[in-house]
Amino acid sequence: MAISKCVNNKKHQHHQCYISVPSEIINSLSSNSLHSLLLSPKKASKTATFSRSKLFKNPKTWFLFLFVCGFLFMMKLWYNFDPFNPNPCGIVPQKVSLSLIPNGVLKSLNKDEEKDEELKGFWKQPDGLGYRPCLDFSSEYKKQSVEILKDRTKYLVVVVSGGMNQQRNQIVDAVVIARILGAALVVPILQVNVIWGDESEFSDIFDVEHFKEALADDVRIISSLPSNHLMSRPVEEKHTPLHVSPQWIRARYLKRMKREGVLLLRGLDSRLSKDLPSDLQKLRCKVAFHALRFAPLIRELGNKLTERMRSKGPYLALHLRMEKDVWVRTGCLPGLSPEYDEVIHNERKRRPELLTSRSNMTYHDRKLAGLCPLTALEVTRLLKALGVPKNGRIFWAGGSPLGGSKVLSPLMTEFPHFYNKEDLALAGELEPFAKKASIMAAIDYIVSENSDVFMASHGGNMGHAIQGYRAYSGHKKTITPNKRQMLSHFLNTSLHEDEFNRIILALHRDSMGQPEIRTSKAGRDVTKFPIPECMRNDSSF
Repeated sequence: MAISKCVNNKKHQHHQCYISVPSEIINSLSSNSLHSLLLSPKKASKTATFSRSKLFKNPKTWFLFLFVCGFLFMMKLWYNFDPFNPNPCGIVPQKVSLSLIPNGVLKSLNKDEEKDEELKGFWKQPDGLGYRPCLDFSSEYKKQSVEILKDRTKYLVVVVSGGMNQQRNQIVDAVVIARILGAALVVPILQVNVIWGDESEFSDIFDVEHFKEALADDVRIISSLPSNHLMSRPVEEKHTPLHVSPQWIRARYLKRMKREGVLLLRGLDSRLSKDLPSDLQKLRCKVAFHALRFAPLIRELGNKLTERMRSKGPYLALHLRMEKDVWVRTGCLPGLSPEYDEVIHNERKRRPELLTSRSNMTYHDRKLAGLCPLTALEVTRLLKALGVPKNGRIFWAGGSPLGGSKVLSPLMTEFPHFYNKEDLALAGELEPFAKKASIMAAIDYIVSENSDVFMASHGGNMGHAIQGYRAYSGHKKTITPNKRQMLSHFLNTSLHEDEFNRIILALHRDSMGQPEIRTSKAGRDVTKFPIPECMRNDSSF
């Protein structure tokens, strides 16, 4: 055993310390080992010092250093490249800034951390081909932002209508229109929903401060008009045509706005063109995926319900469109009974303006054309064919179906783990929002967006919004029913179940949320198909 000892030398006035080591240990050490212990570590060798000095004086070293710096600078200049940023394109979906649900984005961007069993079979996620969010605004856009944010002469007031998801779309357009006009945007006013009696304001549904902060570099967002404009009568536009261009907006409104100071717009649904310059498309994505975040109380409850769904494994979210107004608007029949069909027929006859589908088509023609919502039985057969396990957990979103919960019996019988928000919520959790249809829709949105797999039984604003968000979050699995091609097989009673399942699966192999390029079809909304304007992969640079 080694023993430490110290001795005071009074004569030379210094203190000596040494370690006493047994001879057995000394004998076990080689001479080289002993020699290395005796060497002083304090002074570096002259040879090493000379080598480093020579290296830094070498012109080739400085040339190589300058070349690397110049290369990185040019990469940043040309491609907005930042070697220390995990996403070279600037904005990335973050746990807070993007989230309607934090787990959703993290799950899709970190697939390697998934449990193996959750990636197999039906739950396996599509190949995102390396696409990731990329909102690299042009230098011209950034230059214009400086002047736009300084302006204190033009103000845009908008009134948005419809359900929550319809309002979201109009808010996205309102921000872009404000940018086109170089105006400040007053926090949008939500029109009272006469169908559901919902009087929610913007701040009841969305996080106002986050909305302002997220768009601080693009559009000035203010809570109310300045005092010098409160008593003035704004220029009001009620009948903006569909799909107008930025040039039309400037020609129509800019001169009047400069003269009067305030422009009031109503009914923005589908008024702005879907084919916009690249920077404005990126702004649409920034509003939809970054700025429009639900209010804290809504996010908190949505997160709780999500965790309850996920507590026992992955889950599928279904957006079922079986409400009375859906059947009336689509011109379709629920097929529940002659009595229910008569109810829909009479309502449509009484209010023909509600019919949004082609009025010259029969119900049968609409059905075969894929224009009708899927029934509960059709959804059940589709899910079975696509391989949803019988013990799979399913969350269903949407309003109360025509005919009540018994309409859903095919789904509940085949998939016993079948829940909605009312099933998941604890006593009293939903009570504060009982008469707030928009907030209830927001909760459905959160749990659906964060699911492992999502499918809507029919199109619509919510399905489209979630499809785009899931694509932007890393192309999480999103099933788009191929109704036009599959319904003829549903009607073919001679098909054996195995053959039916094989056909249905084949029809949907390319409808599972794989990356789709928006430019392949003019008029597609970038918030539904964010490639290529808002997402890139390595081959895009």
